[in-house]
Amino acid sequence: MSAPHLTPRLTLASASPRRRDLLARLGLSADAISPADIDETPRPAERPRDYALRMGEEKAAAIDAAGFVLAGDTVVAAGRRILPKTEDKDEARACLELLSGRRHTVLSSVVLKAPDGTLKSRLSENTVRFKSLSGEEISAYLASEEWRGKAGGYAIQGAAEGLIQWIRGSHSSVMGLPLYETRALLKSAGFPIG
Repeated sequence: MSAPHLTPRLTLASASPRRRDLLARLGLSADAISPADIDETPRPAERPRDYALRMGEEKAAAIDAAGFVLAGDTVVAAGRRILPKTEDKDEARACLELLSGRRHTVLSSVVLKAPDGTLKSRLSENTVRFKSLSGEEISAYLASEEWRGKAGGYAIQGAAEGLIQWIRGSHSSVMGLPLYETRALLKSAGFPIG
């Protein structure tokens, strides 16, 4: 009689409820949630795509767990300018005013740390265009509090979706976990996924 096949452990290096929900869309749930505590300050002149990959890799590397560790980071950039994860209304208002009526880039990295410690990463690059936002629309969105702690001052899975004219790329990536890239990484590592 052969031993039963056990699914390897998967630790999600994020406290984000939306990343857990997105992972569930792949039919997976993390065995453990272990947010990485790292310095997320961009380096001088660091490009947004380099920053997104570095953040995902540093988050994965920071977690000491058995099995696989899945980490990622989402970065909103206006040109080469990396927008903050907004913590106050003034910061969020400044981001929304900057993004109003223009295209911007949303970069989401996903990084898988294998049990042997090796890191593999993928990057999803997306373009998002907001409508021209009136002062009233910005104030109404700020009142929702959805912007708190969100890159670029908005969360696409909420009321901000009604302010977005179009997206080129992956909706799940703009939400915070690019599902196509996540599935591909897990499959290439031999993690059981349908």
